[in-house]
Amino acid sequence: MHIEAFREYCLAKNGVEETFPFGEETLVFKVMGKMFAATGLEAEEFRVNLKCDPEYALELREEYEQIIPGWHMSKKHWNTVYFEAGLDDTFLIQLIDHSYDLVVQKLPKKDREFLNNL
Repeated sequence: MHIEAFREYCLAKNGVEETFPFGEETLVFKVMGKMFAATGLEAEEFRVNLKCDPEYALELREEYEQIIPGWHMSKKHWNTVYFEAGLDDTFLIQLIDHSYDLVVQKLPKKDREFLNNL
């Protein structure tokens, strides 16, 4: 999956905004103000930091060489995923959805209800 497809997919999700809180070289996607994906725009390889359930994160890292502990993130809750290194787009979408869903689950009830009504 290339960066434009990634960007379009993230922006199509309910309540998502793109931001640059760490400077113009780091694109961050947030749902209701909470980060669920980040990518460096100047990296040689397109990779994305995605939130992940801790146990699932370990399983993914063991199974896929394209998934490593989160770069500059909590290694327990974040993975860095190399998006152009042979992983199927359907699988990448599942990882994006998992990250988004984890963040949404932690939102206050009124914010979750707002998202459901969009």
